[in-house]
Amino acid sequence: MNIVLLIGGLALILIGANALTDGAASIAKRFHISSLVIGLTIVAFGTSAPELTVSIVSALNGSADMALGNVVGSNIFNTLMIVGCTAAIVPISITKGTLSKEIPLCILASVVLFICANDILINKSAKNIISSSDGLLLLCFFLIFLSYTFAIAHNGNGGESDTQIKDMPIWKSALFILGGLAGLIYGGQFFVSGASGIARSLGVSESIIGLTLVAGGTSLPELATSIVAALKKNPEMAIGNVIGSNLFNIFFVLGCSATISPMNIQGITNVDLGVLIGSCVLLYIVGLFFKKRTITRWEGIIMVLCYIAYTIYLIR
Repeated sequence: MNIVLLIGGLALILIGANALTDGAASIAKRFHISSLVIGLTIVAFGTSAPELTVSIVSALNGSADMALGNVVGSNIFNTLMIVGCTAAIVPISITKGTLSKEIPLCILASVVLFICANDILINKSAKNIISSSDGLLLLCFFLIFLSYTFAIAHNGNGGESDTQIKDMPIWKSALFILGGLAGLIYGGQFFVSGASGIARSLGVSESIIGLTLVAGGTSLPELATSIVAALKKNPEMAIGNVIGSNLFNIFFVLGCSATISPMNIQGITNVDLGVLIGSCVLLYIVGLFFKKRTITRWEGIIMVLCYIAYTIYLIR
């Protein structure tokens, strides 16, 4: 029954995220919002909607480890597995702006999360809590990121987005948005319930379930988008998709979750947070050195092997 809830919940989340994104993008296009802005905001939010739903539901249910593990695990999966698999198919070229601005911002986001989650180490507190004030701080960082994104769009950097936007009547767009939200809400509840039940029945901690099973499941939209981009000979889109999703996950998803319900951290360790920071640094290194501003097939394979090694470490 838990497996049925898990798979059914994930299916509802993915369908809901897709419907919400299509409906919102159609309305935005109708009001003449540029496709670049739509791609950088609405579509980026759409691929992060599963993480948002699962993390907020988990936080409200008192499963802080699953909420945080979902975000940390998703970002590690995005950076190592998705970029690695994409580069193994087609080498990824990275623009100068992405290497000098977006990837360092991704590293900064991971370091900010490390600081927020380390009350015992930094403040000598009794326990680690991502408080409501930490959540508001993360949301402030998200507003800065959003301002930067709109500034890029306003300056016309990177040209028009290749995102295909469906034309729909207003009523159909509204129906897609409402249906998508319903799918996200109910799917999130089913998914968290199923994942928690599996964790309890197997005697596995919620943090490990969040870092692996939940993280991989909620990262399916990013994985699909990146692999399709690579197969269409547009692999540079994959790197933007991953970085945008990672920043949304930390600043917006965790920011909202912690603001709504402070998160008492128990199972997520500094090893997990260190791997998160290390994965972003590795992405920067392989982009900067070796074959300059290109992630080669061999580098992609190395990134995938790093993720497999981390997963083995978790379940051993």
